[in-house]
Amino acid sequence: MSGVSRIKEFNLPDLGEGLAEGEILAWLVKVGDMIELNQPIVEVETAKAAVEIPAKWAGQVRSIFHPAGSTIEVGTPIIAIDTDPGAGPIEESTTGTPSADLPTPSAASLAAVEVAPSEGAVEPGLIGGPAPGGRTAVLVGYGPRTTAAKRRPRKAGVPAQATAAPATRAPAAPAPVPAAPVVVAPTTGNGHGGTRAGGPVLAKPPVRKLARDLGVDLAALTGSGPLGSVTREDVRQAASGTATAAEPLTAVAPTTTAASFGADREQRIPVKGVRKLTAENMSRSAFTAPHVTEFMTVDVTRATKALDRLRGRREWRDVRVSPLLLVAKAVLLAVRRHPMVNSTWAGDEIVVKDYVNLGIAAATERGLIVPNIKDAGRLSLRELADAMTDLVQTAKAGRTSPASMSGGTLTITNVGVFGVDTGTPILPPGESAILAFGAVREMPWVHKGKVRPRQVTTLGLSFDHRIIDGELGSKFLRDIGDFLADPEAALLAWT
Repeated sequence: MSGVSRIKEFNLPDLGEGLAEGEILAWLVKVGDMIELNQPIVEVETAKAAVEIPAKWAGQVRSIFHPAGSTIEVGTPIIAIDTDPGAGPIEESTTGTPSADLPTPSAASLAAVEVAPSEGAVEPGLIGGPAPGGRTAVLVGYGPRTTAAKRRPRKAGVPAQATAAPATRAPAAPAPVPAAPVVVAPTTGNGHGGTRAGGPVLAKPPVRKLARDLGVDLAALTGSGPLGSVTREDVRQAASGTATAAEPLTAVAPTTTAASFGADREQRIPVKGVRKLTAENMSRSAFTAPHVTEFMTVDVTRATKALDRLRGRREWRDVRVSPLLLVAKAVLLAVRRHPMVNSTWAGDEIVVKDYVNLGIAAATERGLIVPNIKDAGRLSLRELADAMTDLVQTAKAGRTSPASMSGGTLTITNVGVFGVDTGTPILPPGESAILAFGAVREMPWVHKGKVRPRQVTTLGLSFDHRIIDGELGSKFLRDIGDFLADPEAALLAWT
């Protein structure tokens, strides 16, 4: 086996639902490690979940092309594996120099690595395929450019020497704050170093660099920025000769700090992964399906007592039993009585489903996800309890698979765990109803003609008014409430 054919590159696979990209959360191997077939090598977060990807070949890790934190398109090479490390070393000119620090490989070394024949046809953007800018896609990035490079136009009014900065640019300074004209003060410092009688000059590194490029002495300027800092505009005014003389600075004891606000006190959080998908889905649903929300307040004292008796049974002592379990059971029984609620709007037709993939909204560190229990209506109460426990634990551990979040037909969101009474939830795309289950509180309630303390909750049902009219939505919500008010009587009456 030649050195070239020994090296197999592993592309980021499509993890389901036609996802276009994923973020590398962590590498589970490093360069030089020996790995086995199907051994997890990298943890990737897609728009739906964090998943571990197994190796397609056994061998030795030769190169890792993208560090943790990179967002990679599906089909992009992420790792190279030597499938026959026992055959001896491979020349550096053939394979490149592997390094965990991801050095930039030469075009020749990248071009020498071939895609395994089993990888299929070459597509645009993949190894050997066409790429933007007249280049050829290679193992990492692209090979030598065959077209002329284009330069970005210089900004008007900036001298040539200001554009001859190094390749690594400093962060852009915030826009200058309107202020009084800049005043040049007699210097007592060291020129561009920026010290004066009142102490060091306040200026950001990009401003200091601009002053050096334009030959402006920062110590001679009176800044117009926050806390007297020198801004880019101050430097440019001084360079153009529009600055006027100023009195020497004197040290002044600070009094009260003025209120300040701006970009330096803001946090910018990239929208990606689960949060990006959630935003897209909620926006699409909110402006596509006409939402209607109804509310119902229910005395669930009998339901809570039934749960207590259930927990006391020997076969249920190791089972997680919560009010959400009875809510899920109530929803499943109500769907049997009103199957139109469990449907999807498909343009020219309504698809009514005989199975219920019951979604349970879960808040995780990565954002809101809605995994679902497949065909939940066929499960017994004990099986439903086990499935819900497994669903919640998997979500909290960040191990929910994309398949577990696909195909939902009806959803419950338990806002009560946050101490909230109810809400107006937005429908997940493709579903016609979602139930918000609020906090269970002890409240005064008229029971048998007398005001007594009772366990009370509020339900909120949002539904797609194209499918579910007011009567159907009201009956569905009423049946859920009736079950929670007296679950034992409802079971006897409905089953």
